[in-house]
Amino acid sequence: MKRGAEDGISLIEMVIAVLVLSIGIVAGFQSLGQSRLVIGGALPRLLAQTVALNRAEELRLLGMAAGRGLPATVRMGPFDWRLSVTEAATEGGFVQATVRASAEGQPGAIYVVYARPGAAQ
Repeated sequence: MKRGAEDGISLIEMVIAVLVLSIGIVAGFQSLGQSRLVIGGALPRLLAQTVALNRAEELRLLGMAAGRGLPATVRMGPFDWRLSVTEAATEGGFVQATVRASAEGQPGAIYVVYARPGAAQ
C-alpha cells in the first residue's frame, strides 16, 4: 500500500475541527448559565404568588372589614413580603380587591379577588 499526500488529516483541518468544537462548548455553557438563572428565580416567584393568593383567600373568607386589619408584612421562605390591597366597589355589592405581594429585590405577584364588603357571616 502506497502512502501519499492525501493520507491522514492536515494541521489546518485539525485547527478548524478544534475551533468548531470550542464554539459548540461555549454555546453549551452559555445555555447552561441561562438555565441556572431561570430556575433560580422560580422559587421567589412561586413564594410571591403563594403569599398573594393566601391574602386574597383571607379577604374572600373573612370579608373586607376583617381583612383590613391583617398585617401588611408576611414572612414566607427567606423573604419578608409586603402586601398592599387596593379596593374598588362593584355593581353587585362586592369589593374587587387587588392584592400585590413584593419583597426587596425579588419578583412580585398580583392577584384579584372579589370579597364581601363586611365581615363573614
